[in-house]
Amino acid sequence: MRVLLVDDSRLARAELRRLLAAFPDVEVVGEARHAEEARAQLAALRPDLLLLDIHMPGETGFELLASLEAAPPVVFTTAYDAHALRAFEVNALDYLLKPVQEARLAAALDKVRAQMPAESPDNRLQSPATAAPALLTGQDQVFVKDGERCWFVRLADVRLFEINGSYTQLYFDQHRPLIPRTLAQLEARLDPKEFFRANRQQIINLHFVAGVEPWFSHSLRLTLRGGAEVVEVSRQQSVRFRELLSL
Repeated sequence: MRVLLVDDSRLARAELRRLLAAFPDVEVVGEARHAEEARAQLAALRPDLLLLDIHMPGETGFELLASLEAAPPVVFTTAYDAHALRAFEVNALDYLLKPVQEARLAAALDKVRAQMPAESPDNRLQSPATAAPALLTGQDQVFVKDGERCWFVRLADVRLFEINGSYTQLYFDQHRPLIPRTLAQLEARLDPKEFFRANRQQIINLHFVAGVEPWFSHSLRLTLRGGAEVVEVSRQQSVRFRELLSL
């Protein structure tokens, strides 16, 4: 697990390094003192985990996350417990109060490990510069921001992707953020075994299909659990849907 430390305090970073040395599978790949340094390190190092302070000179940890198009899983580290609720509103994996206790850090690392996909020998041999981007599955977590709000979302929790003007709208829980991506861009990244292009306007998470009924001209109409959405599958895609889900 490759970790990036972001904290304006040199002593705090040194203490985290000391604590992380107790975990053989953890490698600290970089440090940053503020948001600007962190953005550069994230782009260059692509860590598996971001240990992020909240109060820093200039931008806060929350503001850093809101400025990113994509981010790894995040565990906040801070001396203040007043931000705990907001930390979990953006779906941080954990929230550690300073001074960080080794047992709490170990529990946070376990949460990260549980979300990391298994790495095959073939994947390890690929060069990052030449390897094609891996398909995103339900176990992957993505960073989503819409205006001033941001979330870390497991794709397994997203039931529907829908075109909304020049944006795509995500449906998860009661949230409906818009992201600046086309449906074609998302379709190219999502695992087709879990996410299905129902029509020109919508991609559905197959795990959320609660009901299927025949519709006009041999097409299908689907109801999704967890929301009031009804999705009409185009005639061509209805053929694919039947083939995909039949024995």
